[in-house]
Amino acid sequence: MGAPRHYSEIDTLIVHCSATPNGRAHTIEDIDRWHGERHWRRDLSLAPQWQPQLKHVGYHFVIELDGSLRAGRPFHETGAHAFGHNRNSIGICMIGTDQYSQAQWATLYAVVQMLTHPKNHLNGLRITRVVGHRDLSPDTNGDGEIQPFEWLKTCPGFDVSDWLASGGNPEQRNILEDAPCLH
Repeated sequence: MGAPRHYSEIDTLIVHCSATPNGRAHTIEDIDRWHGERHWRRDLSLAPQWQPQLKHVGYHFVIELDGSLRAGRPFHETGAHAFGHNRNSIGICMIGTDQYSQAQWATLYAVVQMLTHPKNHLNGLRITRVVGHRDLSPDTNGDGEIQPFEWLKTCPGFDVSDWLASGGNPEQRNILEDAPCLH
């Protein structure tokens, strides 16, 4: 099975979305099942003993509709969430497509602050870059900027750099206004 990675190899946090209907209360268990249907497999020898039921999930965290932060893969286990970028990153997934609850936004901001703050570096972990999955698309025209027409994915449905520059305040169009649907 795979060898654990060293925290010092990790420098990027990649924000994803589940690409599910906004407001639908999916869970990390749903994502685990979907990733299993795509034949993704984890090295369960690297999984925490308290978490053997999640056998496929590719993310390190999932933020559910109520703002709950659910643990997926531990940091020392390479993720399966952004081809070509998994070895040096942590993947965090927001349930939804482009609108998220205030609780989800608050949790995402707290996680980003915790992982990027120099006083919180854990075992050599130093997150120096926070991006959306779409920001990893190739710069096909070579102008040094990834533009919407170059995106291979639209995930996570908002501009992560703009959100960070605003101090974690999402644009109104990205805030889920309706009460969560519990099915």
